[in-house]
Amino acid sequence: MNLELLESFGQNYPEEADGTLDCISMALTCTFNRWGTLLAVGCNDGRIVIWDFLTRGIAKIISAHIHPVCSLCWSRDGHKLVSASTDNIVSLWDVLTGDCDQRFRFPSPILKLQYHPRDLDKVLVCPMKSAPVLLTLSDSKHVVLPVDDDSDLNVVAAFDRRGEYIYTGNAKGKILVLNTNTQDLVASFRVTTGTSNTTAIKSIEFARKGSCFLINTADRIIRVYDGREILTCGRDGEPEPMQKLQDLVNRTPWKRCCFSGDGEYIVAGSARQHALYIWEKSIGNLVKILHGTRGELLLDVAWHPVRPIIASISSGVVSIWAQNQVENWSAFAPDFKELDENVEYEERESEFDIEDEDKSEPEQTGADAAEDEEVDVTSVDPIVAFCSSDEELEDFKALLYLPIAPEVEDPEENPFGPPPDAAVQTAPAEDGSSHTGGGDKKQRQPSSEGAPPKKKARTTTIIELQGVPSDEVHPLLGVKGDSKSKKKTAGRPKGSKGKEKDFPFRPKPYRGDRVYPDGVEVGGGMKGRVEGGLTAAGSLVSQSYKRHDIVGLD
Repeated sequence: MNLELLESFGQNYPEEADGTLDCISMALTCTFNRWGTLLAVGCNDGRIVIWDFLTRGIAKIISAHIHPVCSLCWSRDGHKLVSASTDNIVSLWDVLTGDCDQRFRFPSPILKLQYHPRDLDKVLVCPMKSAPVLLTLSDSKHVVLPVDDDSDLNVVAAFDRRGEYIYTGNAKGKILVLNTNTQDLVASFRVTTGTSNTTAIKSIEFARKGSCFLINTADRIIRVYDGREILTCGRDGEPEPMQKLQDLVNRTPWKRCCFSGDGEYIVAGSARQHALYIWEKSIGNLVKILHGTRGELLLDVAWHPVRPIIASISSGVVSIWAQNQVENWSAFAPDFKELDENVEYEERESEFDIEDEDKSEPEQTGADAAEDEEVDVTSVDPIVAFCSSDEELEDFKALLYLPIAPEVEDPEENPFGPPPDAAVQTAPAEDGSSHTGGGDKKQRQPSSEGAPPKKKARTTTIIELQGVPSDEVHPLLGVKGDSKSKKKTAGRPKGSKGKEKDFPFRPKPYRGDRVYPDGVEVGGGMKGRVEGGLTAAGSLVSQSYKRHDIVGLD
């Protein structure tokens, strides 16, 4: 709404904290969809929580993995979501249904994955201690991308803005530009410090608009380059960065960097504390530092695609940073006046007359004459902020919002058909067909209405990579210094079996209540033995309680 009014009338970066999003579980990573309407958050217990960012409410929870989710990426149309967990598994999810379409198992932990910006059939995966892998989803095949030095396999990779090229960087500062379709080397250069020493590449990020990209390196400097200049220089070129961004005072190392939605600003999250540094790309000056809670460590940062809003994660909570909105009522009525105190209103003589007898009708000219023209209210103009520079129309099949509906986690099978214990006896006939003993000509089929649809069989493809160690541990599981994250163990809590573990809300027993091992809570007034367990996930009334089989009621 009113995205056309967000252009450069003032600063376009957040200034203050605007609340938090509590995902029940500990949040580890987050990413916006292409329009910024949905925010996917990967959690420590393997869940993916999808937030409706306009209402700031949970739209869907997908029980995706058993181990912590370490990376997420939306498809271009928003219908698919690809996730990676610390147990080396990459999964493809249907956002509407919550079903897993495909699953891939890698020999080493996944540091990052990225959907192709245009092709919904390709996913770029960066395994630990391995060359990047380009997955093709339709045939479950993979291509290992070429690297500069086979002995140095600490490689990061990223698609450019339209997915035509893949940029890879290794620990020796070498950047390779590969053609996505042919994997041929198109251009290359080396990132060097002032004394021609090389520095390791930590991450590569591209802007949503324009041809700029940034490189976060181990020497604590963020370098901004122009992608067109890189391609022009060709192999072994020596391009100069447009900007070099760093914290000269504290020499802060950067955990996560990204561009703003319009590509005019760059935000970098500190690896030492919960602090966000915002620079203006064109000038290179630091415009804002956003400080979170002291003592927390930053895990991830994401900038909203079209608005000056930043989401950051620390201590398992998603923090939202936005601008301070000041109400300006004169924007609705130019002659509106704000009053400090009540003023007696003086009524004009002809103000409430049905027809002003003294008023003379002026001739309709200019804007008044245009009011009589017919206004087109049926055609829809595309929103410029949602279209790329090479597109004229929006993607009308895109998934912008999720329908909010109550999800029954363990529905009763066949609620409209006959009960399962009242099965009709069938007797084989002479011709080999079976029919009911009641003389019906047709075999009674249970009603299929309301029955849960059968889920598609999920296939797991094992990706074999040569020379990759299989005993590596994901960096998320070995983070030092974050005492809060050490207290909570990764994965789901032990002892929860069945589908009850997916139900996030658990009622707490009241004082004096006894909690029985099978999960049934009985108050102090209900003494005796309770038989039976939960009927469904989250159901607090057991079958035995429904049948009044509880003995010893006071």
